[in-house]
Amino acid sequence: MAELHIIDHPLVQHKISLLRDKNTGTKEFRELVSEIAMFICYEATRDLPLKEIELETPLAVAKTKIISGRKLAFIPILRAGLGMIEGVTTLVPAAKIGHIGLFRDPVTKEPVKYYAKMPDDISERDAIIVDPMLATGNSAVAAITELKELGAKHIKFMCIICSPEGVEAVQKAHPDVEIYAGVMDEKLNEDKYIVPGVGDAGDRIFGTK
Repeated sequence: MAELHIIDHPLVQHKISLLRDKNTGTKEFRELVSEIAMFICYEATRDLPLKEIELETPLAVAKTKIISGRKLAFIPILRAGLGMIEGVTTLVPAAKIGHIGLFRDPVTKEPVKYYAKMPDDISERDAIIVDPMLATGNSAVAAITELKELGAKHIKFMCIICSPEGVEAVQKAHPDVEIYAGVMDEKLNEDKYIVPGVGDAGDRIFGTK
């Protein structure tokens, strides 16, 4: 079973607390999502391989290290996942961006795909799917399945808040995909929202209802 990584850094936990506050406005909420995403991405990319090179500093020749040719792609699940892109691309500006659009059927609660656009070389890249919330896990499972069908071989899932049900769903369907999250909350309510959560992350990021 793929590992769940909870990023318990004090700054992450502090910012998630601010994110939860119902009085946090759209501008601050959006900034917090981006900042938290950057911290979690730092950990999610910890295993990138390095190679040693030589270069000249102003004083001498130095043996130093750079990332060894590993190419990344970030794939936000529309629309809330877009709120994490600025933060992750701050760390990895050369990464390509794919998009997958999924909405939750209000009756069945199952994901319905309405859009997908990936880099042509997605099969050659490490893919990190981003979405602020991992609730039922249905959208995450569908997005991972889509990427695998397109040939992606190395996939991670990154979120800010997850539920036990969502983690279990992803691990059951895709046991090879590691999950990186800021915190695991208590449960899902009857409407399939994470409790205590932050409410509807997409609405709070974009100021919609």
